[in-house]
Amino acid sequence: MATFVDRVTLHASAGSGGDGCVSIHREKFVPLGGPDGGNGGRGGDIILVVDDGVTTLLDFHHSPHRRATNGRPGYGDYCNGGEGADLVLAVPNGTVVKDYYGNVLADLIGAGTRFIAAQGGRGGLGNAALASRKRRAPGFALKGESGEERTLILELKSVADIGLIGFPSAGKSSLIASISAARPKIADYPFTTLAPNLGVVQAGDTRFTVADVPGLIPGASEGKGLGLEFLRHVERCAALVHVLDCGTLETDRDPVKDFDIIEEELSHYGGLSERPRIIALNKIDLPDGKAMADMVQPIFEARGYEVFQVSAAAHMGLQELTYAMARIIQEERRQKAKEVKTRIVLRPVAVNDNGFKVVANEDRSFTITGEKPERFVRQTDFGNTEAVGYLADRLAALGVEKELFKQGAKPGSEVRIGLGDAAVIFDWEPSIEAGAELLAGPRGGDRRIESPWAGRFMEDDVDELSEDEISRQWEYAVPNPKDPRVEGE
Repeated sequence: MATFVDRVTLHASAGSGGDGCVSIHREKFVPLGGPDGGNGGRGGDIILVVDDGVTTLLDFHHSPHRRATNGRPGYGDYCNGGEGADLVLAVPNGTVVKDYYGNVLADLIGAGTRFIAAQGGRGGLGNAALASRKRRAPGFALKGESGEERTLILELKSVADIGLIGFPSAGKSSLIASISAARPKIADYPFTTLAPNLGVVQAGDTRFTVADVPGLIPGASEGKGLGLEFLRHVERCAALVHVLDCGTLETDRDPVKDFDIIEEELSHYGGLSERPRIIALNKIDLPDGKAMADMVQPIFEARGYEVFQVSAAAHMGLQELTYAMARIIQEERRQKAKEVKTRIVLRPVAVNDNGFKVVANEDRSFTITGEKPERFVRQTDFGNTEAVGYLADRLAALGVEKELFKQGAKPGSEVRIGLGDAAVIFDWEPSIEAGAELLAGPRGGDRRIESPWAGRFMEDDVDELSEDEISRQWEYAVPNPKDPRVEGE
């Protein structure tokens, strides 16, 4: 069974927001106490956090579907619903997050780095929050929004300073075991290393990490062998060390040819041409290996490379090699210290950006897209006429009706808000007051509140009326003493 996984597909589903509550305050001797419905709770986010204790994406390989909890609906008496719990997922240092199409969304480096993989839905407003001077007793609330659902690709790129590359059985695992405390599997057959190994090396005052990458063969950049799967682990390295086998028993191989083949594969992979190279001629403890190293060293030095003759098995020449690595790392760190830190670039929305777009279709229908109108639709309870009226008010305030007029829309034209199966289609009738509410008031209004005796129940207006006027309006308001809205005298 696989124990090292460096590329997985994550299906993240954030929690949905809770619905707002429709509630009217009820208390003896307090008729028409007003709306007191609370807001729905926010849905939980799915958050990726870098954890140094995690070294593989194996958990996501076994459980690729992750879901956060939903927010709770609101309650009466101004009680808001509880928020959904965030789902925090630990990922290794160096995890790259991509969307389904391969676009990089985040590069997570450094312990504690966080990225919101899926945003939880917002809770709907209760009718208490929707009350206003024009709509004093809303009989509706907003629905909670669905949580974001995303399919993400997680790729692990090892965060190492030096990458050891070479043919299978060139001695990379033996070398990292000799210069660090890493203990990779070592054997005398190809492809012993099936996953990158990381080791920490101390050279004088410099400490750095070295990655042992599984062996490369001709065609690795095209998927042959294991190279294509693990070449990504050398992308972050400051330098590459070619570990060349000078004691190979294969007659058609020699260190110079091996070097050229690997460089060809690196060029096909791309992005590694600027990395400094160090050449380690390995296995000089063998008589034939020493002779081969002495023969090819001048060739590599003539090409401008720094060459070291080493033996990982006999611990020969390792100190010189590690100090050469340390010099490159020190220079790399000095260059990074001089670089200006990346700034967060804020791109504010243009002043004339109204947040939506109206497109006239060939069949004389119209399609409205945009974050705001689509969100308004998701929050609307279409089974409630007041809620539909409120939606119309919001769209009109956004400027949708004016834009439809400008595009040539006429009463009865088919209008679609959104795309796909989630779109809402209706016949546009701008002259009709939205909702045609049961009490024949204005959009979202309430005839009980707008009546002449409204002052009897509105706390803000009571002080402005005399006792005689209040009594007269009360008599006008209650022609039927059995009216269920009337409590007390």
